[in-house]
Parts: sequence; structure tokens; C-alpha cells
Amino acid sequence: MKSAVETLNPTRVRLTVEVPFEELKDSLDAAYKKINQQVTVKGFRKGKIPARVIDQRFGRGAVLEEAVNDALPKFYTEAVNEADLNPLGQPDVDITELKDGEVLAFTAEVDVRPEIEIPDFSGIEVEVDAIEVSDEDVEKSVEQLRGRFASTTDVERAAVEGDVVTLDLEAKVDGEVLPDGVASDVSYTIGSGELLEGIDEAVTGLEAGGEATFTSQLKGGSAEGKDAEVTVKVTKVSAKELPALDDEFAQLASEFDTIEDLKADSRKRLEDMKQYDQATQAQERVLEKLLELVEVPIPEKLLADEVQTRKHNLEHHQLGQMGLTIEKYLEFQGKTVEEFDAETSEQAIKGIKTQFVLDALVNKEKLGVNQEELTEHLMRRAASSGMSPDQFAQAVVEGGQVPMLVGEVARGKALAVVVEAAKVVDTNGEVVDLSDEDEEQAAETVEAAVDGDDEVKAEEAKAEEAKAEEAKAEEAK
Repeated sequence: MKSAVETLNPTRVRLTVEVPFEELKDSLDAAYKKINQQVTVKGFRKGKIPARVIDQRFGRGAVLEEAVNDALPKFYTEAVNEADLNPLGQPDVDITELKDGEVLAFTAEVDVRPEIEIPDFSGIEVEVDAIEVSDEDVEKSVEQLRGRFASTTDVERAAVEGDVVTLDLEAKVDGEVLPDGVASDVSYTIGSGELLEGIDEAVTGLEAGGEATFTSQLKGGSAEGKDAEVTVKVTKVSAKELPALDDEFAQLASEFDTIEDLKADSRKRLEDMKQYDQATQAQERVLEKLLELVEVPIPEKLLADEVQTRKHNLEHHQLGQMGLTIEKYLEFQGKTVEEFDAETSEQAIKGIKTQFVLDALVNKEKLGVNQEELTEHLMRRAASSGMSPDQFAQAVVEGGQVPMLVGEVARGKALAVVVEAAKVVDTNGEVVDLSDEDEEQAAETVEAAVDGDDEVKAEEAKAEEAKAEEAKAEEAK
């Protein structure tokens, strides 16, 4: 087999391949065998029809077509390996010559990973937030814990914010009680925002036996999204009683003997959280600086596919679950279709560029992934997916996704190498030591950049905001 490579641009090549006809023998034999199993000819047993009879009855062309379709992937792969290419996606194949008994020639155009030169990144400098935990932060954390141990006492007075009320609810739409619009003995803390919009104002000031009616847009059920007339009756009012902040509470709510030890532990936990956030911030900002140093040509088809995937996920998953159309979403965000497309394209370019640059760094630094690192990463991915490790591992293996997970871990290690070489200072001017940073945390940061997780969360928040605005507009009508 002869093959040649023509570089069309930095991210696309054309392979020209010429195959002697004798190399099609195995595929021709397989084609005759396959056709033998599919057809019947009078006078011959199934599967025993001679090749010359198949040629006469069904045409040599049908056999050649089957053989070529079978052989092309093998010849294409051989040509790719011979040229040491890193193809992206499926090739566009064109058969340029097929002479029976003589030759098969074809071309294959395919996107390839661009050659990337990793520059010296030791001069990267970034600033991150300082780790500061105030007394107010600690008090808020302890108060949240205290609230979980609160008790309630029934009271004979009007309900106020913070009280726990027991409610009977009835919802009507167009004067008709909904089949799923009646509920009894519902426990609700006034001010928590966990039920219908408008319910806090309705029940505040009511005593046990009091009743009120208000209008609210339903968040779920058979009439989701519709305005309903809701009648609420308070059957019980209970006041929350918080435990005293003393050593007895510390012993009840934790493993500590004193309230001071409990507060010290809360402070340490908050510092650890801020340290984790600081490391993530450093990784994100170092990655941004690294990407600024490298010129990366982006394959057009790969970019188009990535943009389409992101738009599909937003429109059919995030927005679809909220009952919003892309048009309504853009209307509330004050964006044109062109602006939205430009933003999506920019995010996709960042993801592709991140992957290309870190993969090149993996190769340059010869970074490997051992079984322990892969297992740890798999466990984390399983937890975030809501699946058990065994279920997730099985899905990964069956889906042929093991190389993808290995790549994620390797990119995390590559980013860790860059972060360790960079100079990181906090807003107080103190140097931050990240030499012992968690490589798995770096892998999470890379995933967010490649998959656009941060952008997804931002779009979800904007979608929620748009949904709320739509609800307000409908209520105003």
C-alpha cells in the first residue's frame, strides 16, 4: 500500500492512498461469504453458491462495493499510523479509482491535532484571594448548626417570621380545585421560601384557625406554571426555641466538650474551604495565563460540533426542564442570537484549546497515570454522577470511555506542573505555596474549563432568573 499526506492547513490533512488489488483478497472473500448467507439460488445450498454464480446473478459490482466498504477502515488506519497522525473525528473519504483486478485508490480528508509548542511557563504570576475567616463567619456557621438542633413549642399567638406553622392548603385554577391541589398538615417555616410565592405574607399575622387566600404561580404538579388561587388555613403555630450556646450544646452537636473548641473547629473548617477555593482560583488563573502564551489553531469542524453540542444541551436540557424556549431566554437576557452564538463559540474555543495545550504538556513532560490515580478519579466522577463506583465503572468500560478518564487525570497533572512553577500571591501580598496541591482538584478545574461547567452553571443561573422574570410578567398581566 502506498500513501502520501498533504497538509491543507494546520488542522486538516488529505491522505492519498493506493492499494494493490491483491490486498483486497480477504475482504473479497468476506464479501462473497456475506452475500452467500443473504441470498438463495435454485440448485445451490445456502452458503454454497460459487463466486462466479454470485457475479452472474448479482453483479461483480455489488461484491466489490461490499469488499471496499469492509477494507477501507483498515487501509485508512494503516495510512494514519504510517503518517503518525492524530486524527479528530471521522474522515471524508472519496474513492478516486477502482479497477477490478488492478488497484483501489482513495483520498481521506480529516481534521488532526495541531502541533503545539509549549513555551516556558515558569514566569507566570497570578493573584488570588487571601484566606480570611472573620468572627462573623464563625458565628454564622455555629448559628446554622444551632438551628438544626432547635425545638418547637406550640403558642397561642399570631404567627411571625421564623415560626413553624402547620397548614392545610387548597389550590384552584379557573375556579376548579386541582386533583393534586389539596394538602393537609404541611409543616412550614415562615421566611424559608420553601413553598409558594406569597405564602409568607398570607400566613404572617394569622393565629391557629386563621385562614387567607392569595394568588401564586404553581411550581409543579398538573397545573405547573399556571396562576392558582390558594386558600391556606393555619392549624397550629409553633415557636422555635434555639439551644443555648454553651458547653452542653457543643457536646450535643459535636464531638467537642466546650463551645470554644466547637467554634475553633468551625473556624478550621471554614479556612479549609477557603483554602480549597483559593487553590481552585489559582489553577483557573494560571490556566488562563498559560492559554494566553500559546497560539492554538482550532479545527473548524470540531469547533462547529462543539458549539452545536453546547447549544443543544442548553436548549433541550437546561431550558427545557424549566419550560423556557431559547427565544424567551434570550429575550430576558437582552441578547441577540448573534451575541449568544459568539459567546458559545468563545467558550467552546477555550475548552478545545485547554484540552490541546494540556495534552501537549502531558506528552512533553511524559506524565503517566497509574491505577490508583485512575481509581480515585473514577470514584469522584461516580459520586458526582449519583452512581455507585461499580455502576459508573461498568458504564465507563462498556462505553469505551476509559481513555477519556485517563486523559482527564493526565491533564490535571499537567496543570499541577504549571501551577507549581508559577508564582502565586494573595491580595495581602503573601506568597501562596501550592506545591502540595491536590492533582485531583486540578483535574476538576480542567474538566470545568474543557466541558464549560462554569459556563453551564452561569447559564443555569441566568435561566432561573429568566424564568422568574417570566413569572413576574405573567403575574402583572
